[in-house]
Amino acid sequence: MTQSPSPIDHAREVFQIELEALDAVRGSLDTSFNEVVERFVSILTNRGKIVVVGIGKSGNIGRKIAATLTSTGTTSVLLDSVDALHGDVGVVSKGDGVLLLSYSGETEELIHLLPALRRIEVTLIGICGDAGSTMAQACDHLLTVTVPREACPFNLAPTSSTTAMLVMGDALAMAVLKARGFRKEDFATRHPAGAIGRALLLRVKDVMRSGERHPVASDQVTIKEALMVMSKAKSGCVCLVNESERLVGVFTDGDLRRCLAAPHFSLDESVDLVMTRQPVTIQKEALAVEALNLFDQRPIDDLIVVDENERPVGLIDSQDLPKMKWL
Repeated sequence: MTQSPSPIDHAREVFQIELEALDAVRGSLDTSFNEVVERFVSILTNRGKIVVVGIGKSGNIGRKIAATLTSTGTTSVLLDSVDALHGDVGVVSKGDGVLLLSYSGETEELIHLLPALRRIEVTLIGICGDAGSTMAQACDHLLTVTVPREACPFNLAPTSSTTAMLVMGDALAMAVLKARGFRKEDFATRHPAGAIGRALLLRVKDVMRSGERHPVASDQVTIKEALMVMSKAKSGCVCLVNESERLVGVFTDGDLRRCLAAPHFSLDESVDLVMTRQPVTIQKEALAVEALNLFDQRPIDDLIVVDENERPVGLIDSQDLPKMKWL
């Protein structure tokens, strides 16, 4: 008796169908994509915006595309094609770019909207599955997202096609981002209330331990004296500097444990004989998220903060950034 496919089998099939659809669309990319990116940049440079227009499932995809564009520096708004026919087309201004979404390219509301958009003198960019459709033929630029089939067993419900449309929107947003030189700091200013924004706006100097909590000693002190500096600062390490106050090493709890395991160990030995040379450091103006990345990449518990002259000015303990761990 043949066992019928399980739900997870159906799920894997959907994934496979949609992956094949994305692969097909990726393979069809041509120079028209470059032209659209260049046009987006030109529109934005001239203080225009991108108006994303769709209805139904395409409208839902359009909402995500508009949000992604806006959050990555491309001024964008979503316009429902039905609302546009009843007055909301007023949001569109001369010089804007209008991104039209319709897989068939024959969506009635979009077709009726085309003459009004033409009168406003905008650039029409289409994302469509049929290059010969009415909408596609009316566009100044076209990005095709033709997929082999929908993931729906009846090949009816928009599934592969909407996924392809969404990914094309993401590709556009990221390409325009790079073309315009959009930076992490720019992204952070658009997300000031979220954890991403805090991580990208916060700098090392804002979270480092300084003053009495920042242990610094000469590299000529004894191990005992170095430990006293560490204890006073309640720290797991002490920064060691030369006569020019430049960082030359660090003495940590781990170094102490290695010393205790060595024969003939004495607390009166000079700390420069047992310190860790060339410790991992970070500039005080670096982003705090860069410090977190260093903790993830290197087997360290303490990160020394230095200025432009390699003088230690602060310290970050791995426990100082717990709220950023999920980023």
